[in-house]
Amino acid sequence: MLRLTSVLIGLLAVYSWGQDTEIQYLSGTGSDDTVSWEFFCSEGRQSGAWSIIEVPSNWELQGFGTYNYGHNRPKAQETGRYRHAFRVPEGWQGKHIELVFDGVMTDTEVWINGASAGPMHQGGFYRFSYDITDLIQWQQLNQLEVLVHKVSHDRSVEQAERQADYWVFGGIFRPVYLKAMPLDHIERCAVDARADGQFLVDVYVSPLKTSGTLTAQITGPGLAQPHICEAVIPAEQEKVTLKTKVDDVKTWTAETPHLYQVQLSLHQNDATLHTLSERFGFRSFEVRPEGLFLNGQKIVLQGVNRHCFWPETGRCLNRTQSYADVHLIEAMNMNAVRMSHYPPDKHFLEACDELGLYVLDELAGWQRPSYDTEIGVKLVKEMVIRDVSHPCILFWDNANEGGWNFDLDDDFALYDPQQRPVLHPWEKFSGIDTDHYESYASTLNKLNSDLLSMPTEFLHGLYDGGHGAGLEDYWNAILASPKGAGGFLWVLADEGVVRTDQGGRIDVDGNHAPDGIVGPHHEKEASFCTIKEIFAPIQIDLESLPEDFDGTLALENRYSFTDLSQCWFRSRLLRYPLPWQSHDTTVLFSQAKVGPALAPGEKGTFKLDLPEAWSQADALSVTAIDPTGNEIWTWTWPIHVQQRLMASLPQDREEVKSLPVQSPDNSRRITLGDLVVTFDTETGWLTALEVQGQPFSLTQGPRVINSEDTCQDLNVMETAHGVAVLVNYNGNLQQVRWDIFKSGWIKLSYRYRMQGEHDLIGVQFDYPESMVKSMRRLGEGPYRVYKNRLKGGQLDVWENTYKDHTPGVTWDFPEFRGYYANWIWTVLETTEGKITLVNNTDDLYLGLYRPKDGPYPANTKLDIPDTGLALLHGIPAIGTKFQRAEALGPQSQKNQAEGAYSGEVWLSFQ
Repeated sequence: MLRLTSVLIGLLAVYSWGQDTEIQYLSGTGSDDTVSWEFFCSEGRQSGAWSIIEVPSNWELQGFGTYNYGHNRPKAQETGRYRHAFRVPEGWQGKHIELVFDGVMTDTEVWINGASAGPMHQGGFYRFSYDITDLIQWQQLNQLEVLVHKVSHDRSVEQAERQADYWVFGGIFRPVYLKAMPLDHIERCAVDARADGQFLVDVYVSPLKTSGTLTAQITGPGLAQPHICEAVIPAEQEKVTLKTKVDDVKTWTAETPHLYQVQLSLHQNDATLHTLSERFGFRSFEVRPEGLFLNGQKIVLQGVNRHCFWPETGRCLNRTQSYADVHLIEAMNMNAVRMSHYPPDKHFLEACDELGLYVLDELAGWQRPSYDTEIGVKLVKEMVIRDVSHPCILFWDNANEGGWNFDLDDDFALYDPQQRPVLHPWEKFSGIDTDHYESYASTLNKLNSDLLSMPTEFLHGLYDGGHGAGLEDYWNAILASPKGAGGFLWVLADEGVVRTDQGGRIDVDGNHAPDGIVGPHHEKEASFCTIKEIFAPIQIDLESLPEDFDGTLALENRYSFTDLSQCWFRSRLLRYPLPWQSHDTTVLFSQAKVGPALAPGEKGTFKLDLPEAWSQADALSVTAIDPTGNEIWTWTWPIHVQQRLMASLPQDREEVKSLPVQSPDNSRRITLGDLVVTFDTETGWLTALEVQGQPFSLTQGPRVINSEDTCQDLNVMETAHGVAVLVNYNGNLQQVRWDIFKSGWIKLSYRYRMQGEHDLIGVQFDYPESMVKSMRRLGEGPYRVYKNRLKGGQLDVWENTYKDHTPGVTWDFPEFRGYYANWIWTVLETTEGKITLVNNTDDLYLGLYRPKDGPYPANTKLDIPDTGLALLHGIPAIGTKFQRAEALGPQSQKNQAEGAYSGEVWLSFQ
């Protein structure tokens, strides 16, 4: 909702903070709640004249100035001048008034009523404020003027914040507000609350002329009465530390995010001068040689990097988006997030506190030495004093990938009573090796070293590569090593900006920014589901149901603090539709049951209560549900769906008789009822097919991919059900048999041999891609797979319309082209009619055309032929932005052909 500039609205937008701190927003509170200010842009679009802009915002997204990606040279040099008139409540007279900016990109000069509010602020991602008490005009309008320099005058700020691998913007992109407090007031506090109930808070106050007292009142879970302690504040003292011990506290973890509140009250002569409240959690974090420990329990961080970004608003976000991002990350069973490469909005940290997510909070800086010491000291202070009391923050990051200034390492502790460890992402520091983008082999070496290993960036995504591709091998290695402390995937979302200068096109700057697990608007890509399954804190060790299955499942509890008796398991028996049926999957039985008493880190068993006739169902699914009611993962095992489906098809149990095969035109045309099938006697391939006069363009196969085979002979035989065509070959393809049934069904059986190393192993047909409209199938989905990204699918009926998907250009997931696993039947809707395929072969992939490369392919490029419609025993792996697939571990190697292969697929055309 947009709010127009209005004195009345300005007066109404006054919020209580503590007992008598008041907040009046001059801007809106976020991208969904803005206020119109006057604005003048010096260069680029809509420049050279006064106009109106919404605040907060990035001015490029409002139609002003010029877009720049961090790599672009030269940078646009525009400035933005803002004006805004406001009144101050009369009740604020005699109070201390501050003007607060939560984030401005980049250098900021401020005037109130024509007088400077203070020195220029440099640093775009940090909260800063000015004391404007003496600049306010009472009972009349005040004029705020802000001059924002998009490019910093300070070389080190420009290097740290605007030469990085992300979009760089200009403007007041976080809220602006007034804060009024008594002249004697509490300025800020910093909490250190330990898991054993020890509580400490450093309180910073405006110096009192005479001594006073400070009272802390703690409330929260398990406290029937507030816990109160106090301390004397000597005259002229600016800091006091209160200490106490709270009994029977509930500790904060990502799994149990218990939060408390401390209300600090400043007293003098029995009068309460000021109160301030701070939220916190009781928890103790430490880095030991054997791992990361929270509240004495070892934890592993399974995380992702995140930018503050939205396509239509740039870095200007809102509270709803922050909470949605935390939910999105947790939906992948992640427990951690790294703030790359700058501190986030305050409300994102509040969401992490409330919902439970471990955080690495980061000072800006990228690849080359960034902030000079003089300005870095100021920005470290601004970052830490804003964020210090958040229990979600485990580490401070001193910049990224060589951007660190070693002189700043000790400054974080000056404002942090918790003395959190400081990391240098990409370097060995604080006992942790955080090196980025190691191969699988070098990852194993690091996991065998003396230091803890926790890459703060790994498996760099690009288009459909990385993230989930290769993750299972990496993650198994990390969990198996006593030095594995976790890792952070790069990155959460494709950073595509809506170009207001290009008709609303989403621009990802070539291959620089399409590297997310989700799309620009958080469209879920396939890796989202892969990560969710691999990171699931409950694992079930069962590939398929054994013949003597009695409902017993082998479980592993990968939680750090949650017993499985706090979770639920929902079992369902399913009946799937047959390919010619239009109804949805039917649930035959459903039951929810509390999990077993299985402590964190333990393995055990859990028995489902299944009905006596459970084996008559098509499939069994089991969903694990966490203590908050969210799905952890659903596992599905087929029972007899294949047998039931095959029993519904015509079967040939009769002897066959030989028929002559030669034809003058080197083809053999077979007519059986409404079906006409034509084969080439020289190649043995299917060359034409029609039903009731309607042609179907499935031709040129089956042929072995990348193989030159010679047809030896083609024999046509009568059978009781119709006709059989038997083709023998010299080469890799050995034999193909077509059984053509009177019912109109065709059974294709084939045998071939392959040796050596291959991306693709299988047979293919031609079918015009332009004729395909959609697909409906029973199999794992909804997404396509790669050899190194097989996890994440659910067995069900999925529908997918044809899409001409180009990675990094379109985000219409799931894609259509690609490889599909564990499929049972597929119905292709085409312009010619329906083509139904029924699979009767184990471990056979369905291939639908060649996955399209992004416009700037790198290691995600697949060097494979266009396979049309393919039946595959081997599919390719995919790489990341920085590494070829072969560097990503065992699952990512090329297929090693093992000799003989065979397949059976039934087809119907209508």
